[in-house]
Amino acid sequence: MTINRRQFVEQTTRAAVAAGTVGVGGNLATSAAEADASASDAPLPMIDTHQHLWDLSKFRLPWLKSAETLNRSFLTADYLAATEGLGVVKTVYMEVDVEPKQHVAEAEHVIALCRRHDNPMAAAVIGGRPGADDFRQYVAQFKNHAYVKGVRQVLFDTAPAREKAYVAGLRLLGTLGMSFDLCLPPKELLLGADLARQCPDVRFILDHCGNADPKAFSTRSQAKTAPAAESPAHDAQQWRRDIAKVARQKNVVCKISGVVARASKADWTAADLAPIVNHCLEVFGPNRVMFGSDWPVCTRVASLQQWVAALLEIIRGRPQPQRRKLLHDNAERFYVLSK
Repeated sequence: MTINRRQFVEQTTRAAVAAGTVGVGGNLATSAAEADASASDAPLPMIDTHQHLWDLSKFRLPWLKSAETLNRSFLTADYLAATEGLGVVKTVYMEVDVEPKQHVAEAEHVIALCRRHDNPMAAAVIGGRPGADDFRQYVAQFKNHAYVKGVRQVLFDTAPAREKAYVAGLRLLGTLGMSFDLCLPPKELLLGADLARQCPDVRFILDHCGNADPKAFSTRSQAKTAPAAESPAHDAQQWRRDIAKVARQKNVVCKISGVVARASKADWTAADLAPIVNHCLEVFGPNRVMFGSDWPVCTRVASLQQWVAALLEIIRGRPQPQRRKLLHDNAERFYVLSK
């Protein structure tokens, strides 16, 4: 049965009020409503600013070959099931690193989804290569587009971003009114700060709290004897300093997302993620943070329901207006969502 936009919001809101208990990492038995308890007990509406979807019958994602449980299609119906009861009223699609020659097809696909009223997708961040010779021609077609809000290229190899052509491509996004998502290794965060400094007219989003590794913040004894494969990916204090330097660039906002995917699958708790989340909330401030699910990548460790429950547990002591900004209002304003 097809439902319209108003019916969709009403159903998800009613479901949120009736949400039950959600366990986190096998240790935390806190419902979304309980974790959100404060002066106002009503669950807050949520905008998911980092929703992945991929249909392997349509697109080729080379990185999935080594991604184990993620190497299958994840469709709108799967996302709706994963978010049932959470009160997610809108989403922003995040590119999924398809083969570059499929970038236009990916954009057209998600634009079509945004135009439908049987799903919450309201906008999209599409894939692109700012340093490529044809980037201007490619991205210019989306100028002032109602649904295409920005571009991302995952920069785990940071070499391209150090070239003059790349900076020029980023500056072009500024003239087109589009944003750029910074998805960097945690040891390369200062590159993000430098790009933001060189491109003051571009709106940047730092993904996944700078890809912080929860294991770097663990005080548990087993963390000290973990095998090399499970050793922290970075130093906690260096990450804190570097994130603060990124936050000094006022054209950067931070996406509170992704951190659970790097937690210890066997025994993680909300407390393992809290140092990362809280530091980002402090250095960026309440007006420059946004919630993202990173679904289905988060399912490597936790369900989307578990990640949301953990986040609500972490922020439960913060004032209701700040929590609403994080979960909903900042995204609405930043992306200018009209759906």
